Amino acid sequence: MAVLNLGILAHVDAGKTSLTERLLFGAGIVDEIGSVDEGSTRTDSLALERRRGITIKAAVVSFPVGDRTVNLIDTPGHPDFIAEVERVLSVLDGAVLVVSAVEGVQAQTRILMRVLRRLAIPTLIFVNKVDRGGARYDDLIAEIATKLAPAIVPMGSVAGIGTKGAVAVPFGPDDVHFVERLVELDDELTAAYLAESDLPYERAWQTFAQRSRRGLAHPVFFGSAITGTGMDALVDGIATLLPTAVADAAAPVCGTVFKVERGAAGEKIAYVRMHAGTLRLRDRLPDSGDKVTAIEVFADGVSASRQEVSAGSIAKLWGLNGIRIGDAIGESLSTAERYFAPPTLETVVLPTCDNERGTLRAALDQLAEQDPLIDVRQDETRREISLSLYGEVQKEVIQATLAEEFGLDVAFRETTTINVERVVGVGSAFEIIAVAPNPFLATVGLRIEPGPIGSGVRYRLEVELGSMPYAFMKAVEDTVRETLAQGLHGWQVIDCVVTMTHSGYYARQSHAHGSFDKSMSSTAGDFRGLTPLVLMAALARAGTRVHEPFHRYQLEIPTEAFAAVLPVLVRLRAAPLMSDIRGRTHVLTGDIPAAEVHGLERRLPSLTSGEGVLESVFDHYRPVDGPAPDRPRWDHNPLNRKEYLLHVQRRV
Repeated sequence: MAVLNLGILAHVDAGKTSLTERLLFGAGIVDEIGSVDEGSTRTDSLALERRRGITIKAAVVSFPVGDRTVNLIDTPGHPDFIAEVERVLSVLDGAVLVVSAVEGVQAQTRILMRVLRRLAIPTLIFVNKVDRGGARYDDLIAEIATKLAPAIVPMGSVAGIGTKGAVAVPFGPDDVHFVERLVELDDELTAAYLAESDLPYERAWQTFAQRSRRGLAHPVFFGSAITGTGMDALVDGIATLLPTAVADAAAPVCGTVFKVERGAAGEKIAYVRMHAGTLRLRDRLPDSGDKVTAIEVFADGVSASRQEVSAGSIAKLWGLNGIRIGDAIGESLSTAERYFAPPTLETVVLPTCDNERGTLRAALDQLAEQDPLIDVRQDETRREISLSLYGEVQKEVIQATLAEEFGLDVAFRETTTINVERVVGVGSAFEIIAVAPNPFLATVGLRIEPGPIGSGVRYRLEVELGSMPYAFMKAVEDTVRETLAQGLHGWQVIDCVVTMTHSGYYARQSHAHGSFDKSMSSTAGDFRGLTPLVLMAALARAGTRVHEPFHRYQLEIPTEAFAAVLPVLVRLRAAPLMSDIRGRTHVLTGDIPAAEVHGLERRLPSLTSGEGVLESVFDHYRPVDGPAPDRPRWDHNPLNRKEYLLHVQRRV
């Protein structure tokens, strides 16, 4: 049976989990529809998810649609858990992006669609909540075309929109405007239609379906996950307008681990999407040597024990003790790519009982298995453990998880912003082997310069690849990336190009008739030791500028609160860029420093009598005005940066 790995994505509260419940009910997987408010949904299985009414962890459930098996992956909608969404993207064949008919296109919706289009993931759009007051149709279609994707095709209308009796009415071959919209998406069809004026509907539909399965057109369905209207049309769209997995069970094994969790006995369980080949029970992974001790494949609403898992399917694997999120099973599909911005906040977590520090670190390491981007790090001098965060809700969830799953009572220091450094000029440095004061048996020369925004760290060679052993070359590149985790002011250096300009080593040598002599031979350790010195010297010559993260916000407030809110926004360096009045509501859009978002959230209820609604997502970095701030607690890195900088200053 063909398999479709389908992601359900949305801005928080658009009705994504309710839609999942309706799809499972329609497929006969559940006997009754669960409620998010009552904490009875199938995919929100964590007690914390049920209590809060939000999805925190991606969940997989399977159901049949026609002649295909759909592995549905329900993802978090809250921006604090965007990392969970990112891990799912690499395993999807298609997606359903849920939009609220009332709130329309929201900040997170735009970010999700931007990434889906960049990755060419075929995507259906489902407009939910057509039965709620304030639901829109015509202007929402225009909003979707403007803010999400121009190549959209509304698949039906809604009778009684905005009322409890709203009914989704699908278009068909007799709807002239619908057929014309299908034709407009393809130049050849348009020409044929103009020439013949009577184009067969079947031809137009097939062309549209092909474009949809390639991610070049996006069908827009309307309905309600609560009442069920519009569900049949959406299910038909899932069956006909999205592609199934390309599966070659005989190819070499290739899979991606997108989720890791712990079982009841503390054992590690890896969720893997198989891209190619067949993985069998008791197979060993070539890299780690770990043996697969159990396999459960998702099918018909459950994960069932199997002897093997083949290409296209999603399975849970046991026995892989060294596995991490993002690891390849067998052959690597591609290098890891960042789709969303990294966390922009950090905090220090402290146990209430001082003698529980070791237990706390072990617990956080387990949480980092499930979410590596929290980046657990320990300052041995201050005996502090730091975490990276997307927002305050994530911090609250971590605190509750530590209490409920590990019995640890913890407190957090005030959240601070994670700035970054960008290179402002070009700087070069080198150290020659056996030339004082170089203490290492290695020659390394590096040049660093600015790179395009969003490009990350790019590493290049101006020396011959064969001029040194590969292990030495790799040691330099790996150490360059590690060293740039802290720049001149202690912040991560981003968006730059590092070029290796000099290289040299002493080949493996020994005394006459003697054994290997380390004092006469270069090792990878020499290059790992020298590279940070050379790179920091080059960076000091190039110079860096500290940038702080800014969020794009949308703020809805009563019109009478505008006079009170505007001065606060100005003081927070968040003066609105756009303003729109919708009845009694003033909608403000602008940029706000990430450091000020939580403060605005705290003040908003009193400024707006509890009616203000703030949405914000990371948008860009902006240069810091005034003196560049050094990173607090600037000795997390095991390398002693102060000694490096003193050394660099002496040599520059």
